[in-house]
Order: sequence, then structure tokens, then C-alpha cells
Amino acid sequence: MSINVNNVKSLFELFSGEDANSEWTPVIVMAVLEVRNMLLPDADDTDTRLEFLAAAVANYRTQEIKLSSGKREYEYVGQMDSGGARTSLAGAETLMREYVQLCRDLIKADTFVFETIPTKEG
Repeated sequence: MSINVNNVKSLFELFSGEDANSEWTPVIVMAVLEVRNMLLPDADDTDTRLEFLAAAVANYRTQEIKLSSGKREYEYVGQMDSGGARTSLAGAETLMREYVQLCRDLIKADTFVFETIPTKEG
């Protein structure tokens, strides 16, 4: 047994507020594969933390797509983020980084490449 895709879908819905059985399904599947590819050789691929990481990766990729296509803002813990799509992406990135850190004993170091998107302030 490995990463449970149904659990990842449920977590994705929690993180993103989007329906996991929609146009976002390929993004979720890609995120699961991305997490599987970053596993250390001796990592336990049934560790629940990996499901959270895969959902956070899918959420991050979803926010990237929304930002590039101008779709509606990301909801985090049920509240609309007033800072706009860039802040939404930053929130999704923070969440993903937290799960990367939580899974650091299961995944290869320096697996992700993060690009900071400049804001109006900086």
C-alpha cells in the first residue's frame, strides 16, 4: 500500500475549498506522483504525513494555476484572503513548506524549487 489518493483528495478539498473530483483531479494525481518521486529509498510510503504533503502540493499547484489564469481567490480556513491571488499563493506555499518540513525524514532534501513572486510592497 502507498499514498492513499482518496485521503489526499479529501485533504485537498479541506486545504483549497475546491472539489477534488473536478478539473483539479489531474493536479492531485500529479502531486501524488511528485511526492512519490521525492521519497527516500527506505521511506515508509504509507506514512500519513505524505498524504498531507501531497494535498498541500496539489493545493499549491492549484493556486499557481489560478494565479496564472485569474481564477477566484483561495479560501484558507473558511475566510477569503483580502490580499488577492498572490497572497493566496503565498499562503499555499507556506502550508506546503510546513508539510515539507514535517516530512523531512521521508523525502530527499532540496526536492522543491520555490520561486518568490514579488509583491507591490517589495
